[in-house]
Amino acid sequence: MDLTLITALKEGNLTVFNAVYTQYHAQIYSFINHKTHSSFIAQEVVQLTFIRLWQKREMLQEKVALNVQLFGMARQEMIDEVRKEATRSKYNSQSDHVPYTDSLIKMIESRDTLKHLERELEALPPMRKMVFNLSRKNGLSHKEIAEMLCISPKTVENHIGKVLAQLKHYIYLVLIFLY
Repeated sequence: MDLTLITALKEGNLTVFNAVYTQYHAQIYSFINHKTHSSFIAQEVVQLTFIRLWQKREMLQEKVALNVQLFGMARQEMIDEVRKEATRSKYNSQSDHVPYTDSLIKMIESRDTLKHLERELEALPPMRKMVFNLSRKNGLSHKEIAEMLCISPKTVENHIGKVLAQLKHYIYLVLIFLY
């Protein structure tokens, strides 16, 4: 079914776009509101996500579920909005019209740690990095990844386990140096 929706979106079918909007609007709003604790940001992100979907519809991947692509876009829009809010807050401390919660501040403060973790992930062996990205960024199951890469699900599980162990070790070292 996703293939049909994605194909119709790529062709510019507004009826399908409206149906996708209706189907996913509330889910994306809830997801973003839960992450940011800000209805303002959640509303903005939902609108920006669907604008982005329409503008980038020709670049949709037919082999990746539509909801995975939509939530990936929403996540990226959320990150962009949080950064914008941090900048606005920094340069306009008198402004009370934009909610700014502790969770947003914590998200911004953890940005450097995330950059370091991303560098760790980039340094992984190519196959391990690909398996991890397919699992965590694209939301594919071990079975789907195994079929896609012609390897066993157990091999997928081993790759992901090794990445998680390496990241846990890295975080442990970071915590030791911070405290």
